[in-house]
Amino acid sequence: MPRGRGWRRRCRAGAWVQRIGRFMEPCLLLLLHRGDSHGYDLLERLKEFGFAEETVDSSVVYRSLRDLESRALVTSTWDTEGGGPARRVYQLTPEGDQYLAWWIGGLRETRSVLDRFLQAYEEHMELGNHVPDERMAEVDHRISS
Repeated sequence: MPRGRGWRRRCRAGAWVQRIGRFMEPCLLLLLHRGDSHGYDLLERLKEFGFAEETVDSSVVYRSLRDLESRALVTSTWDTEGGGPARRVYQLTPEGDQYLAWWIGGLRETRSVLDRFLQAYEEHMELGNHVPDERMAEVDHRISS
């Protein structure tokens, strides 16, 4: 069982930021596979994959983009056209395309493992193997203190 203060709160909020953070990488790569884009647009489009505004700070997205660029998975250029300030536009490289394919393979394997785990859990629970209420109350008390 996860330890430390606040783990239940994060779960209830649906954030699980620490565990889902790495998943932003293939999401950004897929968005760029669809076409070049600037950082703010990518931040908005991450919602498609379940990232809510309260779970993703823009600095995390820009840090991820800089990291991808430092590994030659994306490149960027400055767009100085238009009335507003210059914006950095990101493009996927061939190496980034290969890395996205690698991620997809890993995600498919992970989905298979998770599906088997969830199936086993559901079968177990269908047999009436529930945690008694008094035991859950004890766990809740230990977690909240």
